[in-house]
Amino acid sequence: MKKIGFFSALILPALLVGGFYLGGPLMWLIHGFVFILVPLMDFAIQKDTTNIPAGEISAVTKERFYRLITYAWVYVQLGVLLWGFYIVATFTLSIPDWMAFISGMALVTGGIGITVAHELGHRKDKLEQRYAQVLLMTVCYMHFLIEHNRGHHVRVATPEDPATSRKGESFYTFWWRSVKDGFMSAWQLENERLRKKGIVPISLHNQMIWYQLLPLAFVGLCFGLFSGVSQRLVWEIPVFFFAQSILAFSLLELVNYLEHYGMERKKLPNGNYEKVTPLHSWNASQRVSNFLLFQLQRHSDHHAYAHKRYQVLDHQEESPQLPAGYSAMILLAMFPPLWFAVMDPRLEKWKNVQLSESVQ
Repeated sequence: MKKIGFFSALILPALLVGGFYLGGPLMWLIHGFVFILVPLMDFAIQKDTTNIPAGEISAVTKERFYRLITYAWVYVQLGVLLWGFYIVATFTLSIPDWMAFISGMALVTGGIGITVAHELGHRKDKLEQRYAQVLLMTVCYMHFLIEHNRGHHVRVATPEDPATSRKGESFYTFWWRSVKDGFMSAWQLENERLRKKGIVPISLHNQMIWYQLLPLAFVGLCFGLFSGVSQRLVWEIPVFFFAQSILAFSLLELVNYLEHYGMERKKLPNGNYEKVTPLHSWNASQRVSNFLLFQLQRHSDHHAYAHKRYQVLDHQEESPQLPAGYSAMILLAMFPPLWFAVMDPRLEKWKNVQLSESVQ
């Protein structure tokens, strides 16, 4: 039965498409589902704190179903995005319709798409790596593969990590720092990789160069294709593409913000930081959100054991626990005074507990 829950991600593209054709206020159906219905269901439905028994982990990890559903999402997302290009090329949208359509598409490509890309990007299989690249190409954030795997997972919960939010730092300040410094870090990491191989960084071997060109080539191809369909130059295509991309990766940064807010790893006498453990990420076990996000909310276990596939991630009771699922916490993060009022006391209480336990 639990497998069925992971199909819930398909609700979002269905609501986007259905809401558009129903029109009017119903174009906001997808937003209502994500930011109203999901938090309400998270609150009403019992949390899922059960873990796969140790003896079954290997078998569940190898089950093809869990891979196939992430593979299928790649084609769903490409289909929905191409449908979006067709809509903006052939329909005249009002400003409110544009707002609903662009942000609704970002919930699909960013809310689910980047989540799936994150899962696939951690795998060594070349097909899964390619699928992750395709998904991130559709939101202009391909450098995430470099910075997240080689940067964030190494430096998480330290001042050197752009994607770790500091206590007292608003999301808006964090967004600028994480986006800018994460991009620059990806360039540095890729340049270092090539130098170690004796390859000149400014060359076609540099993934970062390709990661900038591929989204431009993709939108350029779609611009030409749909301009031919509509018999005019459809300038709305690149506007739509880049606008939904910005909102999509902003959703990613919202998630980054809440996943490690205020977390700090101790610096050891030798100058290195202590090993990453489940204590360095916020955990959430709201059942509905975890189905929707392929158990991304079990983030503590993911950082402690990045090799584990989403279906076998554990609930970590000793980790700091968010008071609600990601949908509700994203809304809270957008209003800094509310975020600080809720999270700062929770953060300090958890740190005091950890301090008292370490003294004992």
